Amino acid sequence: MSNEIFELRFNFGSGYRIYFTEANDIIVILLCAGDKSTQVEDIKKAKKYLQDLVERNK
Repeated sequence: MSNEIFELRFNFGSGYRIYFTEANDIIVILLCAGDKSTQVEDIKKAKKYLQDLVERNK
């Protein structure tokens, strides 16, 4: 499982973003999503969710 978080931005509306990671080089796991106004909080959530996911899959 990757410990990296990736961001995908959509260039319309209020700057929507999704945060995701990958597992086994195949599966993409959506961690959270939001727009520009919640970006800082969304990244914090994504990091927390990823840490929890890694711990559960040890």
